[in-house]
Amino acid sequence: MAKLRVGVVSPEREIWSGEADMVIAKTVDGEIGIMPRHTPVLGVLVEGGVLTVKRGGGEPDLVAAVHGGFLSVADNEVSILAEVAELGSEVDVARAKNALDRAQASVEAEMAESDAAALKRARARLRAAGEEVG
Repeated sequence: MAKLRVGVVSPEREIWSGEADMVIAKTVDGEIGIMPRHTPVLGVLVEGGVLTVKRGGGEPDLVAAVHGGFLSVADNEVSILAEVAELGSEVDVARAKNALDRAQASVEAEMAESDAAALKRARARLRAAGEEVG
């Protein structure tokens, strides 16, 4: 069976690269699933989205919080160029929950746009870490 070559990078570092059976990402046009032999596509990633890379072969899925950037697909290669990305396994859950609480309080008090972005980021980090978020 054909595999995808996948690379996930941010300006700070390479987050992950390897082979996968499927990539699922949320773009401004909706959620997209990429499998081998997918047609070429370029998508803009949403702020506070969760990226899932299904590696297959009994390996666990790779899950990451992705905050903005682009997804490019061509010739069985998927490139995720994220403004900010963090693997779910790297998320400090207690710190992320604290950030979520602060962002929710700020949004409720002021409804500032920057606070809404912080809320999206905190929720994505917790979802990537496998936590339930309301």
